[in-house]
Amino acid sequence: MRRTDRLFELIQILRDGRLHRGTDMAERLGVSLRTIYRDMDTLIASGIPVEGERGLGYMMTAPLTLPPLNLSLTELEALHLGLAVVGKAADDELKEAAKSLSQKVDAVLPEDRAAPASGWGFAVYPFEEAARGFVHMAPLRAAIRSRRKIDITYGAPDAEETRRIVRPLQMEYWGRVWTLTSWCELRDDFRVFRVDRIRTLDVTFESFEEEPGKTLGDYMDRVENNA
Repeated sequence: MRRTDRLFELIQILRDGRLHRGTDMAERLGVSLRTIYRDMDTLIASGIPVEGERGLGYMMTAPLTLPPLNLSLTELEALHLGLAVVGKAADDELKEAAKSLSQKVDAVLPEDRAAPASGWGFAVYPFEEAARGFVHMAPLRAAIRSRRKIDITYGAPDAEETRRIVRPLQMEYWGRVWTLTSWCELRDDFRVFRVDRIRTLDVTFESFEEEPGKTLGDYMDRVENNA
């Protein structure tokens, strides 16, 4: 079971408002108790209203939730932008609410890797920096759908720019930061780029076909094996 699916299942277990022991949840989901402890720490840190501690059990203190929503990539972009604006310009109460909502959304989005320990949230990246990537979203989506290679220049603020030809495979959202998973022809390997650090982007006329070892499925298998 993928970590995202497991987090979702844990939320469903806890929604009844009762106390659930870690050992029972571990047995139900077929994972170790240590994994459950890590997952519960993630849920609590994300703002899910859960209380408890290791050895005693966990319970949801405010089990009222919105119905499940299936959001498109474009809808996530709109949500991302709205939260970023509120997090930058609103009063302190709304800023805190935007940060909490961002963490809750990020906790249930389809991903298989945890964000860095420092986090990728509101406290780390100001709105102006995160917004740089939005100019690239439409051409990236088009390139992924049409399987067209892209020509980018890329670099962190303190790093030298590099020019790369990449095969765009998937975009993912990490709570205010979007990333592009791709096959990089310069490195002859998979690379994940932060979209806001792409300086220039051109969609080429060169298309690509799926090749063994270079597909999104191959990348996900590698991530799963290294987890």
